[in-house]
Formats: sequence, structure tokens, C-alpha cells
Amino acid sequence: MSERRREDGRDGSRDGSARDRDNDRDNARDNARDNARDNDDEAAAAVSQFVERFAAQLVEAGMTRMPARVFAALLSSEQGVMSSAELGEQLKVSPAAVSGAIRYLAQVNMVIREREPGSRRERYRVQGNQWYETLTNRDSMLRRWQATLREGVDHFGPDTPQGRRISETMEFFQFLEEELGSLMERWTKHKAEQLGG
Repeated sequence: MSERRREDGRDGSRDGSARDRDNDRDNARDNARDNARDNDDEAAAAVSQFVERFAAQLVEAGMTRMPARVFAALLSSEQGVMSSAELGEQLKVSPAAVSGAIRYLAQVNMVIREREPGSRRERYRVQGNQWYETLTNRDSMLRRWQATLREGVDHFGPDTPQGRRISETMEFFQFLEEELGSLMERWTKHKAEQLGG
């Protein structure tokens, strides 16, 4: 049968309108897929922009860059949990960079490690109350610092220049420890009122 008869649909197999409907359906499916891909790209770009912006602000506050990026990525993830591979892919960094960042974040109680059920792979989770936990855990650190500072004042003497500086630092940490307890109580009340939790 000639090509022309096939194109015109005169070969008896299908008419031209059925072929047009199939082409329209294929084109609609391709367009929907392209639109979904464009939406995914836009969403990924928005997430990336947030991660980099918040990470830069954390770096300004004293956190090192890679832990700041990993923390911001976890914070902005839908479930608040990601694997090392997912973090590496999103941030476009090596597994070693992710591992070092997670080690630091776990040390300062900003993320927790957990195993994927039925797997040896670890996932890393940021919790909604990580700031509360981080500040509350600082309480014991403040007490240790105060003890060491008190030893410094005793060693140098309270009337020496270094003794006065160390004493002022110790007083600041004592004040901070007292205020932190009160602040955390107010936060708990505020959170319950504003966020229902």
C-alpha cells in the first residue's frame, strides 16, 4: 500500500481523526510532563535560594559554611529528614562534606542520626524544637565555663586586670544561665499559645 494512502487513512486501519486525537493526547501528555518538570525546577530553585540565603546568615552568626548549608537543607525539606546522598545531591557536594557537616551538627545537638528501617543507611533529622534543645543543652556548658572562669579568678586574683576581665565574663555567663531558664519557660508558654504545641 502506498505511503500516501496510509497517511490519508485510506488503508482501512484508522482514519485521520483518530490519529489526530492520538497526536493531541501525546502532545498534551508531553506538555504536562514539561510543565511539571518546569514547576519542579522552579520549586528546586526556590528551595536552593532559601538554603543558601539562610546558610549565609548562619555563617555570619559564626557557624561554618557546610554545616550551615546542611542544616538549612534539612530545615527546608518536607519531612525534615534526608539521607547523605539526598543532601549531597541537593547541595552538589561530596559525601565527605556532608559527613563532616553532620558530625558537627550532631555534636551541637542540631540534628539527630537515625537508621532507615531495614537498612544500614543513616538519615539525618532536624526537629521542630531544635533551637529549644540547643539552647537548653547550652545550660550545662555555661555551668562548666563558669567553674573554669571561677578557677581563673582565684588563680589571677579578683583585683588584677585579667582577674577583673575573667570575673566579668563569669558574671555574664551566670546572668545568661539564669535568664535562659526564664526565657525557655516563656517560650514554652508562647509556643503553646501561638502554635498549639
